[in-house]
Amino acid sequence: MIEVILMQRIEKLGQMGEVVRVKPGYARNYLLPRGKAIRATRENLERFERERAQLEAQNLKRREEAERVAERVAGLAVVLIRSAGESGSLYGSVTARDIAEACKAAGLTIDRQQVQLDQPIKALGLWQVRVQLHPEVAITVTVNVARSAEEAERQARGEAAPTEAVEEAASLEEQLAAELAGEGGGAAERPRA
Repeated sequence: MIEVILMQRIEKLGQMGEVVRVKPGYARNYLLPRGKAIRATRENLERFERERAQLEAQNLKRREEAERVAERVAGLAVVLIRSAGESGSLYGSVTARDIAEACKAAGLTIDRQQVQLDQPIKALGLWQVRVQLHPEVAITVTVNVARSAEEAERQARGEAAPTEAVEEAASLEEQLAAELAGEGGGAAERPRA
């Protein structure tokens, strides 16, 4: 375990300015290269304390900007058209990169690292995805995964998107009912032998 000074709030780790102990790989591969933390040496502690007011002011400004963006894009919904099987499972999956690109097209510029997706989306439907605009500001984006624009509109209205198998079964039931009605219920009138 090594000690680092957090340069910004890190979820489940600590607030800006805290000295925390983390595994060396986490610090070396994630926190230090991205500027989220610095090593907790005496020189860095002194430098951080000298620059603390300035760093906190910059963080506050970025957070306020993120809050304004969050208000502007509240309720953002994006549509992704994908090929899928009869059961609604996708041929492939929707990843954080796909969602980030769809958000950019909708007017919200983010990178894929800001999309908090535990696992890729592998089925049709409406999905609530968390987007981290700032370490302290997150929004929820509705991702509508559908086979076509019409299906996406149905899903957005809350209608169940019927799968091809369900549609085909309903069609066959209608045809059978029509044929039985056309025969006049002939099966019941057959003479017995």
